[in-house]
Amino acid sequence: MYGVVTRNEEEVDWPEFDRGFYEVKDVTGRAAEPLSNAVNMISCFGDNAAANESPELVPVDGEGNPATRDRTYFDWAYICPTNEKYRAGLLEIVADAAAANGDVRLDDVGFPRDEYCRCDRCTSQFEAWADDRGRDADDEDAWFEWRAEVITDFVADAAERVPGRLYLTLYPDPYPGHLYRRAGLDIEALSEYVDEFVVPLYDTNYGTTYWLETIARGFVSLLDPYDADFSLELYAVNVDVDDLIHAIEVADEYAKDVLFGYDASNAAATLRRMTADGSRGKTYHPDDATR
Repeated sequence: MYGVVTRNEEEVDWPEFDRGFYEVKDVTGRAAEPLSNAVNMISCFGDNAAANESPELVPVDGEGNPATRDRTYFDWAYICPTNEKYRAGLLEIVADAAAANGDVRLDDVGFPRDEYCRCDRCTSQFEAWADDRGRDADDEDAWFEWRAEVITDFVADAAERVPGRLYLTLYPDPYPGHLYRRAGLDIEALSEYVDEFVVPLYDTNYGTTYWLETIARGFVSLLDPYDADFSLELYAVNVDVDDLIHAIEVADEYAKDVLFGYDASNAAATLRRMTADGSRGKTYHPDDATR
């Protein structure tokens, strides 16, 4: 299956695509009404607008550094996953999206990086969690376990509101333990609630694809023990058609579905080229034209 990821309502119905994914909330904070004919996508804990309006929502590390886009490694601002009011708002968006279309995709789920969040609320909640379980609050393993429970609980709450297929975007890092330590994503626990994991592997030209194959194969190994599908999302903006075809051929070997991000025209042209190329090898009887 080939799908498109878009912010443009009309593109989800283009005939070249088997499925459309429509952003109803993105990392800028922009919001749109969910569609009935698309899988509605929600950027959960990435939100520049909310971070700008309410800096107290932003996660901080042990030195008080906020997870905002003016810091190294962050392309957008994050919101602390333990903020109950913000989480409640997200779950309302999930419910609205699921009411329009039973399938929903969650993006930007997790903590920003290993060292976040050390705000007063997170510290208090973690210490209470550790005390209840007889764990040492200075134990780093306990800290990562608590963070993973925070994220899994959120996804479980979202899944209760989604009657259809639940998609979850993963950071493109299949190395054992990295998703868990970086973002609090416990794949084993999450697979109980997630039907399909989506991994964006973005490049501006796909001139070489050995890295794409390496990462894709890593995710096949990571996800193989669990009952969840795996799809890859490719970047389509201004990518040469031949290079994008090469990337698709690699992705098709590993992923259930291949999605195209943010340039439906280029993606559609690429799929049409693939269809045409696949037809050129056919041989017809000379009388076929008159039959």
